[in-house]
Amino acid sequence: MFFINYLDRTAIGFAAPNGMNDDLALSAAQFGFASGVFFIGYILLEVPSNLALHRFGARKWLARIMVSWGIVALLFTWVQNFEQLVALRFLLGVAEAGFFPGAILFLSLWVPAAHRGRILMLFYLAQPLTTVIGAPLAGALIQQHGVFFGLEGWRFMFLGVALPAIVIGVVAWFYLKDKPADAKWLTPDEQAWLANALETERAATEAKEPHVSVRHAFRSGRVWALSFIYFGFIYGLYALAFFLPTIIDGFQEQTGTEFDVFQSGLITAVPYLPAAIAMYLWSRDASKRGLKTWHIAGPAVLGAVSVPLALLAGSPTATIAVITLTAMSIFAALPNFWTLPTRFLTGAAAAAGVALINTVGNLAGFSAPYLTGAVRDATGGYEMPMLLVGLVMLASAVIMVLLARRSRTDATASTEEASIR
Repeated sequence: MFFINYLDRTAIGFAAPNGMNDDLALSAAQFGFASGVFFIGYILLEVPSNLALHRFGARKWLARIMVSWGIVALLFTWVQNFEQLVALRFLLGVAEAGFFPGAILFLSLWVPAAHRGRILMLFYLAQPLTTVIGAPLAGALIQQHGVFFGLEGWRFMFLGVALPAIVIGVVAWFYLKDKPADAKWLTPDEQAWLANALETERAATEAKEPHVSVRHAFRSGRVWALSFIYFGFIYGLYALAFFLPTIIDGFQEQTGTEFDVFQSGLITAVPYLPAAIAMYLWSRDASKRGLKTWHIAGPAVLGAVSVPLALLAGSPTATIAVITLTAMSIFAALPNFWTLPTRFLTGAAAAAGVALINTVGNLAGFSAPYLTGAVRDATGGYEMPMLLVGLVMLASAVIMVLLARRSRTDATASTEEASIR
């Protein structure tokens, strides 16, 4: 589900340099705005959608989300102008709102904390693998120009990536289970063990953090700090996702080399396979050692340094190598990051807190492509936009370190207070 979700969300990045921008007469700023307006609708309904999932159950709600966004994604096949593109991107965000935090919440209801980092890593692998597999797939679909009712290749690509969302949404309705007690593939003993482990963990969390209301999540300083940390990672991720195909297209002008659409897709995929490997190894290390501050702050610093260096590398090969480091840093940190909210939030507070973190973080989904395009138009190059990405990611690292220090101080104070009592 996540694989299809991310492919549909970023398909516009593959379409842009392969006919869409020319056919719809889009400037870089217009393309950036259309890419980012998705997150306005997404943000408006993120928290309500996750609370609805908590109320109605993951099976019904995640399946509903998939079918809805699949239908909207299908309509991109026939978009005719900038205004229609903006409207459909906004509606795609509305349709998809709640999927990612809903999936994070769903996994937290199934997997004890000791195993959650590894499970979230496996879930998150879908995102870099979407580009590893999806970029060449998008390129292959774009090459099928005129084979289906005379559709341009980029339109046929939108059609091809939208239909699986509808199909898998229907499958999810019958396949997903809301809780371990509903899982027929578990024995009664396995169901009892898992339910007991999760209940024990929930009770321990609530004993330390008894206020589990939605209001508490919105008032929590930790939730807001995590939101701003996530903002930095998402800013880097989407600046990379939406503009990397366009940057690669510029290599052809610089070097006089001609890539066909499929070759461009393969080049786009290059940074994401090492990113998937780095994610696996980094999350494995965090599970083995226990999650440390540097498991999240360290990759943020690497990303902050590598992003602006990418456009100073001097050659397409060196540029892709540096961008690969950026992708590795972002994806290494994200699964570990998402183990943090459910360590101190449960119930409705967890639903609201995870959704709030994702909502604030995804403000970067709007601002990153729009600001990248606008600054690119103003300066004539990508140097300043990428420097801005680096600064935002560096801020994430600083906030993570400050949050860790504050948490250690609070823990020490609580221990001293308990000893006095």
